[in-house]
This record gives sequence, C-alpha cells and structure tokens, in this order.
Amino acid sequence: MTKISFIGAGSTVFAKNLLGDILSYPELRDATISLFDVNPERLRTSEIVAHKIAEFFGASPKIEATLDRRASLAGADFAISMFQVGGYKPGTVIDFEIPKKYGLRQTIADTLGIGGIMRALRTIPVFLDIARDMEELCPDVTFLQYVNPMAMNCWALSRASSIKTVGLCHSVQGTAEQLAGDIGVPIEEINYICAGINHMAFYLRFERKTATGVEDLYPRIAAVAQQPKAPERGSTTRSDGGVAGLSDAVRYEMFRRLGYFVTESSEHFSEYVPWFIKRDRPDLIEQFDIPLDEYIVRCERQIAGWEAARAAFERGELEITHQRSHEYGSGIVHSIVTGQPRVVYGNVANRGLIDNLPQGCCVEVPVLVDKNGLQPTKIGTLPPHLAALMRTNVNVQELVVEAALTGKREHIYHAAMLDPHTAAELSLDQIWHLVDDLIEAHGDWLPKYQ
Repeated sequence: MTKISFIGAGSTVFAKNLLGDILSYPELRDATISLFDVNPERLRTSEIVAHKIAEFFGASPKIEATLDRRASLAGADFAISMFQVGGYKPGTVIDFEIPKKYGLRQTIADTLGIGGIMRALRTIPVFLDIARDMEELCPDVTFLQYVNPMAMNCWALSRASSIKTVGLCHSVQGTAEQLAGDIGVPIEEINYICAGINHMAFYLRFERKTATGVEDLYPRIAAVAQQPKAPERGSTTRSDGGVAGLSDAVRYEMFRRLGYFVTESSEHFSEYVPWFIKRDRPDLIEQFDIPLDEYIVRCERQIAGWEAARAAFERGELEITHQRSHEYGSGIVHSIVTGQPRVVYGNVANRGLIDNLPQGCCVEVPVLVDKNGLQPTKIGTLPPHLAALMRTNVNVQELVVEAALTGKREHIYHAAMLDPHTAAELSLDQIWHLVDDLIEAHGDWLPKYQ
C-alpha cells in the first residue's frame, strides 16, 4: 500500500487540493495518507477535510494525523512539503517591516531579495532535519517539495542529502494557460518547451500544430505586447493566491526587451531585477502597476479565510467538492505507482541539464516520470542573455546555500550585496546593517552563524 506523508498538512487548502488530486486516481484511493503538522488546531481541521474528500470520491484511504514528524515519515513512499517556517508572524512580517526602515520595498519576498534570503536561512535547517529523518526512516522516498524559496531549498537538499527530491511550482503551466487566454488559442492545442530557474524560466518554444505545419505563437504574444496596456489577468488564470485583475505589465515589458516570455508573475518578477521598484521613482511603480507589500495582503486574506473555513468545517457546514488542480504532485505519484508516463516541470540539480548555468545549481526543466522515477530532460544551452539574467539570481542563491550549509555569517552579507534589487537601492553600509538587524530580529528562528 502506498504511503504519502504530508509535511505541513495544516496548510489546509493546499493539502485539500493535493489530497483531492491524489484520491481522484482510482489506483491511489486506498493509500495511507499521513498528515503531519506542528499546529494541533490546523492539523485537526485538515484531518476533517481529508475524511470529507475521501467521502466525496468514495475512496477508502487510511488517514492518520500526527504531531510526530518521524512517525509520519516512517516507511513513506512519497513525502510532500507545504510549510512556512516562521509563518506570517513573525517570519513574513520581519522580512517586510525591517527592510522598509531602510527604504527597501518588496512585493512577495519569498524567492529572492532580502526577504527570500531570510526565508531560506530559516527554512533550510528544517529541511536538513527532515532529510536526515528520511535517510533513516524512508531512504527510498520521493520528496515533492513545494516550499519557497524553491531553488535555494532544493539546491541545499541536493548538496546535503541523498534523498530523491523535486521542487514543484505552478508557474510554468499557470503562465502557459494565461498566455493561451491572452492570444486566444486553446491551451490544449499548445505545445511548449520551457527552461531556466524557478520563477525565472522562459518559454523557449511556444507553438501549435496546424494543417500546414507548426505555428510559432510568439508573434501573437508580440501583438499583445504592442497593446497600449498589458492585459489584465483574470481570475481563471490566477493560481498563486493573488488578486484577480493585477496588471501583467512587468512581464510584457521584459518580453519586449528579451524576446522570450518569463514564467513567474509580474509582482514576483519585479523584485528579482533592479529596474522596477525604486524608492525615488514612484512613476515606475504606477506605470507598471507594482503592488508593494502584496504578500502581506495575501497572508491577511488567507488567514481570515482559513479561520472562517475552519469553523465551518468543524461544524459540518461546508460541503466538500473537488475539481482537479494543475499541480504536478498527484501526477508524479500516479506515474511512479502505475508506470503511466507523463511530463512535468520540476526543479532539480543541474547535472548536465543546462550547459550555461552553473553545474549543481537548481534548474527548472521538463521531467519525464514513470516507474523509473524522475528523469530530467537535458536542455543544452539557453539563449545567452537569458542565462546571464538567471545567473544574477543564481549567484545570490549559491551564497545563501553556502551560508546555510557552512554556518558562515559572511556569506549572508555577500548574498545581500549581490541581490539585484537590494544592491540597486542600498549602500554597502546599509546592506550590512540591514542584515544585522534581520538576523537579530529572527532570534532563535535562525541557527547561530560564525
């Protein structure tokens, strides 16, 4: 019987979606579902939801809920991570509020930038503990990693652990669906190849077959880019918790400059580069519709939504239904269990996959999945300007991973120095003091650095 461990199952909505996707496959409906969280209240709610999802599908999984991570992992065939170390408070609030004192504003702060750096530093030690447990309790497990900062977490795991790990994100398939809507072509007709690093991968091909051959769809995207204002993103294309209707001006501007379309949303991408968020250029913020402090808004909304849903779930007032999401996790489990081949996009170590990115860094590429497990696709050489842009982010990722694995505080300063957005806004003295303030504010959420 297949055992699947949910690490951070108190992320009730995300756990519900993944669990529903898994139980929608007849071959997985008798799996053992082990729910683990450190928060007993959230865990109780997720357990209620899990039973209701099973009822919806007429499935008979063995559902267990535990506050003991090792018990959840023992004998697991698959483990899925979905937690946030430090939570909204204090973690996210610290990541936003202290940089603001230096005039450094952010939108999401979970992938790169000073916020992404600090999130990685408090998250990677937890992953290393989990990996050690896995090596002892379930060494053959396939680890599906959904936690940001994706690239830094997966890079650290690939260096420090032998566990088979793939980082999963919805930006590749989500953006492909959005572009299909923008250009008026059904997503079912579109074929694409995408590669790069998480949140900065680009569609190398975006095309469809026609009666006369293959149609390159990039000219249609270029026509959209020439419109006076970038299209609004509708609610049907948002899968990241953001507010429907946010402008996509940043990504279309980057497309005009680079000739390729990037996977991650405009509010994310705006803080990975030095060109859009500038304290002395409020006109840029307005021109590109950049929602500063967006993640704070999302967290507040999601917390309020969870509280309302929790009470309703526990009173039995909410009917559970499910429509399959476009997350890759359930498909990976199904393919490895049944042998049905499928291709997903995954974040894996760059071991000969992309020639002009550093070997060993975390890259996002197509991955074949079947009974043989995860088999990443070699891409070769990326367009040189795309690889150069990615390396500005990879440099930061590398130094953060080095700091996390060696305990050397100096690399935290170096990472912040090289971060594109931070370096564009602050002096070296300001960066040093900011890092000191952030480390002090984190307290015991961080290990002691040398």
